[in-house]
Amino acid sequence: MYRAVGLISLVLFIAFAGISCVKKVEENTARIGNVIFIHPDGTGLSGWHTLRIWDKGPDGELNWDKLPNIGLYKSHTRNSLVTSSNAGATMHSYGKKVPYHSYGMNGTEELVALSGAKKSIMIEARDAGMAVGVINSGNIIEPGSGVFLASSTARSKSEEITRKIIESGAEVILSGGEEWMLPKGVEGRFGEGLRTDGINLIDYAKQNGYTVVYDKNELENAAPNANKLLGVFAGDNTFNSKSEEELRERGLDDFNAEAPSVAEMTDAAIQVLSKAGKQFFLVVEEEGTDNFGNANNARGFLKALKRADESIGVAQKYMKKNPNTLLVVASDSEAGGPELVSKPLDEIPEDVITPKRDENGAPLDGSEGTSSKPFYSAKDQFGQNLPFGIVWSTGGDTYGSVVARADGLNSGLIRGTIDNTDIYRVMYATLFGKILE
Repeated sequence: MYRAVGLISLVLFIAFAGISCVKKVEENTARIGNVIFIHPDGTGLSGWHTLRIWDKGPDGELNWDKLPNIGLYKSHTRNSLVTSSNAGATMHSYGKKVPYHSYGMNGTEELVALSGAKKSIMIEARDAGMAVGVINSGNIIEPGSGVFLASSTARSKSEEITRKIIESGAEVILSGGEEWMLPKGVEGRFGEGLRTDGINLIDYAKQNGYTVVYDKNELENAAPNANKLLGVFAGDNTFNSKSEEELRERGLDDFNAEAPSVAEMTDAAIQVLSKAGKQFFLVVEEEGTDNFGNANNARGFLKALKRADESIGVAQKYMKKNPNTLLVVASDSEAGGPELVSKPLDEIPEDVITPKRDENGAPLDGSEGTSSKPFYSAKDQFGQNLPFGIVWSTGGDTYGSVVARADGLNSGLIRGTIDNTDIYRVMYATLFGKILE
């Protein structure tokens, strides 16, 4: 009898130990697949709510709303509560807390990533044989995408950063910033270059197998056949991030008409990256959300955020046929601190003009800037278009209410309260199959 009890106990112990080991293995491993990280820079929860109301109506639904997994995002750096774009990008691409002025480094010192590699997650993915790409509606040096391929002791070192990005060999690089690709005295599609080292990086790219395109039509035509793609869509940014009033004075639109949107760039990038039939990693940044927010241009901010949401839709369409893909959407701070304000419809005269400031002195924007007609929502469930304005709390960045959302492979790792360094962990788990502590 005692032997039987002992045997049963031993079997139960072995079974329990086996279950524990399996659980431990499962907790530290993940399924491997593609990663698409979309970064609408400078965007918080208020921005997403306002976009929904403006574009889809209060009862409508954005592509962003369809992402099922949600994480409330902590955005501080090693030495500041509000992050810079370059520090935020460094924490996303290395998984380590860094000082405010870092650009792919620990301040000015070499940075070892959470994985133990002395390289960003994208460079590590490239070196493991994956196809990689970056997209930015802004200048190529913008850190939200740039830090994934380059590091520097200072964000201001534009020549060095641009050279490192193009020399990285990434299959897809789509952005503005022609000025940093060409030497002084060399005229490009959008103006004269600014480089002082004499290097023509566009010529370098062509010599190293890149198809170079300059507008949305060239991009669309090249994407199906290109193996490596460099998009150069502006001298600086593909948008004009000034206030509504200044743009009106200069006769400029919010976005350059010939440049592709981030959604169009995302579609082209996925075509190039997926054609080889191997695992890929794509980082997409809509920079206009941040720059228009900092300029307190509500109209431009909403247009930029709509473009970011459209890029989410492109990724979602791809994921329907390719479920072995993780989609993560996250900002790193909130630019300008925008908030929606409104009054009942029956209290708003048809010819109303929004005041320059709210009652507490905060700058207030209508649909065309200060002292203009209000924005109106898309129709709600009762068929009404409801008026609103946007007030601004600052011209800089705030800690804000940043929300990370995710869908697809391993997206359940985005949940509860997360740190900015956790974006790295989730992407690393999907690219390499290992959940880092």
